[in-house]
Amino acid sequence: MEKTYSVPNIHCQHCVHTINMELSDLDGVNSVQADLETKSVKVDLENADKEQDILNLLDEIGYPAAQ
Repeated sequence: MEKTYSVPNIHCQHCVHTINMELSDLDGVNSVQADLETKSVKVDLENADKEQDILNLLDEIGYPAAQ
């Protein structure tokens, strides 16, 4: 299951690197691709149950997804 989140706080490549590293460590996440230009994060999840975990972690690391 692929999901894309709008993350307005992405400002540089360090942001991209941090998001990619942190989300990749979550169980149930197959791949992560943060994008500086579009300020978005594309995540391939094993199942929809992990979506709240993604949103919680983005909040926790300072990159909350836009509602």
